Amino acid sequence: MVRVEDKTTVKVHNMHTEQNEKAIRYVASNMIKEDPKIAITFDDGPSPAWTPQLLDGLKERNVKATFFLIGENAKNNPELVKREAEEGHLIGNHTYHHVEITRVPDETAQEEILMTNEVITGITREEVSYMRPPFGVWQKNLERKLDVMPVLWTIDPLDWTTDNEDEIINKVVTQAGEDDIILLHDCYESSVNAALRIVDILQKEGFGFVTVDELIMN
Repeated sequence: MVRVEDKTTVKVHNMHTEQNEKAIRYVASNMIKEDPKIAITFDDGPSPAWTPQLLDGLKERNVKATFFLIGENAKNNPELVKREAEEGHLIGNHTYHHVEITRVPDETAQEEILMTNEVITGITREEVSYMRPPFGVWQKNLERKLDVMPVLWTIDPLDWTTDNEDEIINKVVTQAGEDDIILLHDCYESSVNAALRIVDILQKEGFGFVTVDELIMN
């Protein structure tokens, strides 16, 4: 025998179903959506000429960046390294003399990385976990030996080849997407000016800037 519900029961059941569906739609439409994340990174610094201007601009915009430092430059500009760390930026290794890892003996490559780590740690009192190999060339065995993680990039406007700020900006913003890593340099005036304009444009487009470790860990 099939039990037939009375009309009142059916009506109440349908009403509750509709209310539940409306509630689900309301919650879904009002869920907080996180901004797409993107990382902006700078190689070859710190530069006493242009890094301070960049740090000022990033601070004004409440943006955290990642700096891959050449050990020799870090040693010669400890106050800038300290400032980068104190203002919440992530500091990584870019070798001591900007050498291409695969073009030197393993012992030399290790020394380049360890010397740079020592300089940075001596200034910031923080361990260095990330490494950007010059020219993007890396040896996997070094990753295991030295306990560092190589970080490359997804957007490279080749800013070191031009002083045309608009060209640099256009190459970046037309490619930018979620979880991208932008490669720039803080040793050129045009690159620093372009970087801050890039930040302004992408922030208006809804991007949130994070350090590369946040992208990697997520």
